[in-house]
Amino acid sequence: MKLQRNYIILFIFLSLSFCNTYSQEKGIYDTVKVYAYITPTGDTIGESWLPSVLVIKKLTAAQKNYWADWTRLRNAVYVTYPYAKAASRIINEINVQLVNVKDKQLRRQIIRSREKEMKKQFTDQLTRLSVYQGRVLMKLINRETGNNCYEIIDEYKGFMTAAFWQTVAVLFGSNLKQAYDPANKDADIEKIVKDVAKMYGYPG
Repeated sequence: MKLQRNYIILFIFLSLSFCNTYSQEKGIYDTVKVYAYITPTGDTIGESWLPSVLVIKKLTAAQKNYWADWTRLRNAVYVTYPYAKAASRIINEINVQLVNVKDKQLRRQIIRSREKEMKKQFTDQLTRLSVYQGRVLMKLINRETGNNCYEIIDEYKGFMTAAFWQTVAVLFGSNLKQAYDPANKDADIEKIVKDVAKMYGYPG
């Protein structure tokens, strides 16, 4: 019994000695404060934040082509979107002027006067557009007006003029009758348009 008591006393002595030694050797990182994170099940665990790491990888040929096409499309939308908005505004103004005009000659005079105005204002800028930018512009005009370019020309200038410009468009690999499809084919254009609209202060 006495021997057992001696063992207990020795164990307590050694434990106290170890704790005293440990407390003396404690370093600056032995008591690091961390955030507490509560799990969905109600448990509490320690949480810490690791610094961000930048990982750089070379693009594949397919990725390079994708970003080249995206950049080209984005630039085209940035250049042509203001013209599409202007076209929408002018067409709406012409429609208001023609509402109660039944006389064909007077209608032609109104249309021609606005046509001269548009040529004076936009001819120089539009002639600088590439064929690709022209295609994007036609898409955006359809988006803003609800009509494709063929329908607009046919309405204001007649079937023959619309057919002529459709022929020219086809020769350049385009189509005045192309529709705007924001949900599928033209989804990328729609994304870019919303960003551009914010930049120019237009409602998307």
